[in-house]
Amino acid sequence: MIGLIVARSKNNVIGKQGMIPWRIKGEQKQFKELTTGNIVIMGRKSYEEIGHPLPNRETIVISGSKSFTGDGVSTARSLEEALDIIGDRDAYVAGGYRLFAEAIPFVDKMYITEIDTVIEDGDVFFPEFDTSLFDLETGETGGDEIKFTRTVYYRKRK
Repeated sequence: MIGLIVARSKNNVIGKQGMIPWRIKGEQKQFKELTTGNIVIMGRKSYEEIGHPLPNRETIVISGSKSFTGDGVSTARSLEEALDIIGDRDAYVAGGYRLFAEAIPFVDKMYITEIDTVIEDGDVFFPEFDTSLFDLETGETGGDEIKFTRTVYYRKRK
């Protein structure tokens, strides 16, 4: 199973100046629950923003310019190479924009947390996708000052 995990604002923003533009208690809980014990695939910039391998997960960094090796982290030159590495194991694509855009045609599920805010000066956006290819399930809502709703897009089978 290939999953994609992202949080986006009402205007589709996922980043601002190299950072996630919100801090909402409980918003990242699902990311940890889904990815712990599994494989996380992320782009170089996303990995460098975090700065270290994620605990209890295997991290594959997609980079054509740098190599990341060590306990819990490895490098692939492309999404295709990363998918070859994981084989039939579960993996979650965790950003950024270019990797999301490349991965959408391959994902089985997209876990999208819809953040109930507008980020006026965001500079990274989640790519547009054909919603008719997916069934949508709306889940829990949380957050104190800024609300969020968890959604899951399941790829329709032909």
